[in-house]
Amino acid sequence: MRIVFWGTYDIGKPRVRLLRDGLRQNGFDLIECHADVWSGIEDKSQVTGLSRKIGLAIRWLSHYPGLLWRYLRLPPHDMVLVSYPGLLDVLLIKAFARLRGVSVVWDVFISAYDTVVIDRRLVKPLSPLAWMLWGLEWLGIRSADLVFMDTRTHARRLEKLFSMPEGSCGSVWVGAEVERFTAESEETDIGPEVDPTPTLRVLFYGQFIPLHGIQHIVEAARLLRDASVDWVLIGQGQEATLIRTMLENEPLPRLRWIEWVEYADLKTWIGCADLCLGIFGTSDKAASVIPNKVFQIVAAQKPLVTRDSIAIRELLKDAPPCVYLVRPGDARALADAIEQHANQLEKQATTSCHSDLLRLIDAKAIGEQFRKMVMEKRDAGVLK
Repeated sequence: MRIVFWGTYDIGKPRVRLLRDGLRQNGFDLIECHADVWSGIEDKSQVTGLSRKIGLAIRWLSHYPGLLWRYLRLPPHDMVLVSYPGLLDVLLIKAFARLRGVSVVWDVFISAYDTVVIDRRLVKPLSPLAWMLWGLEWLGIRSADLVFMDTRTHARRLEKLFSMPEGSCGSVWVGAEVERFTAESEETDIGPEVDPTPTLRVLFYGQFIPLHGIQHIVEAARLLRDASVDWVLIGQGQEATLIRTMLENEPLPRLRWIEWVEYADLKTWIGCADLCLGIFGTSDKAASVIPNKVFQIVAAQKPLVTRDSIAIRELLKDAPPCVYLVRPGDARALADAIEQHANQLEKQATTSCHSDLLRLIDAKAIGEQFRKMVMEKRDAGVLK
């Protein structure tokens, strides 16, 4: 099957790279028709300043005439795949794909309306902008012949948000670039200068957004401030001011905050940690996703604490000392899991984790999930 990977998709996102590479590894003939708009922009909601926003919009929109012209000149193909962020892409390509008699498949991945309005609360729900976002996304979903999300739980959530028929939205896991996140242990300056007592090294990395529940991590660190636990937080974003205020009001000497680490260096930080943290937010969206970091931590075969949810149990089950699934928004539960793991390490210095999952989360496995979804939808008459 020949697929055109079309649009302004963000190749800086592991989701996009894994999907692209996975399709190739599963024998799809993939043609890329791409314009790189998002290079250097990690969190699109944090693009600030009117002039910067206008400049980005002009640069983004200016690519479409060339992209559409290039598409019309491509050889015959069976499908157009639009990936994240693809809302405008899917609206524009539908008519041209119809001219060529091919189906359009959209990897929604992150709903703009759900993220901006419901989860991050950057826009009021009844505002004109919120209604515009909902309307555009509703139209985009109906412009595609098939849409899919990252988990079955997230797919059901999208169906409810946009009044889609139940079961109409597919799902393909995010997965991990397993070759970048191996189980090798490495040394780095991972902690602050503390006493030489043996410590448990706990790592969180990711955007400081409500879904991740960073404040609950800080609260857990307060509960364990007298324990031999060193904490590293890596990230920045929407809730950075809240976290900074919390730490200024009650400093935590054993907690180190680093605003940025290169993607290539994450492997080193994970390798030096004894325990890695996932997400702890209380929103419905937090309950619907398995974030990048969870797949990466699994690939690195590191013990993990994250919030319990139906979505996470698509991949993991509560199985200490490798996986601790805790109540969302509960700092005490998080602290208890960390203490439990520390006690476990006193009995057993090393733990082998997740080796049975590696073949399920690499690029080839992600491409296979996509292939099965497409074949099922084609057999059902959804795709041409």
